[in-house]
Amino acid sequence: MAKILFVMTGADHWTLADGTKHPTGFWAEEFVAPYEAFTKAGHEVVVATPGAVEPPVDRGSLGAEANGGQERADHIAAVLDEAASVLRNPIDLAQAKPADHDAVFYPGGHGPMEDLAVSAESGALLTEALNSGKPLGVVCHAPAALLATGPNSPFRGYRVTGFTNAEERQAGLADKAAWLLQDRLVELGVDFAEGEPWAANVVVDRNLHTGQNPASSAPLAQELLKVL
Repeated sequence: MAKILFVMTGADHWTLADGTKHPTGFWAEEFVAPYEAFTKAGHEVVVATPGAVEPPVDRGSLGAEANGGQERADHIAAVLDEAASVLRNPIDLAQAKPADHDAVFYPGGHGPMEDLAVSAESGALLTEALNSGKPLGVVCHAPAALLATGPNSPFRGYRVTGFTNAEERQAGLADKAAWLLQDRLVELGVDFAEGEPWAANVVVDRNLHTGQNPASSAPLAQELLKVL
């Protein structure tokens, strides 16, 4: 049985260009699909957040419209209930160590754009995880956390995907955002692999596994299971 560290946002908002606080958190599908895949395979999930706060779910990710129908929305809610004890008792990100786990996974949502993108603890953990050679999975907006690894990022030159500018525009937030994820990742020096908006897109480069959007969460988890 593997022990998988889920590094999750503690932010319940994303600060827009005009200073408005847009309500957010983690995107439910991006936690649920990997959590379900890993636990059904017999693995253990441990959650870490900045300051050991309970990770807030983006309420917009819970409805039928966000999940392709009420049946999936109900399933998402059921898995979140099942995982409640894990989500309510995170460890402090500052104390989390890749060496104590077999893999590291970052769910997305706009929350990571607020806190993990500027978290020195997360940046150090990502660097350690990458250098360890252990599987590292990052999905949707969570690649914002790579920005905290600094201007000489160890991720420079890696092929990476994440939530695209096109998807942010279609979601209606691009014009309001202080910055866009795809732009910042390109500035960081990664080789950004853009897929079709909203279609599953999983990119694997060495031990780094990234997914573009919520639809990429389940296939990304399956890729990680292959190497656990």
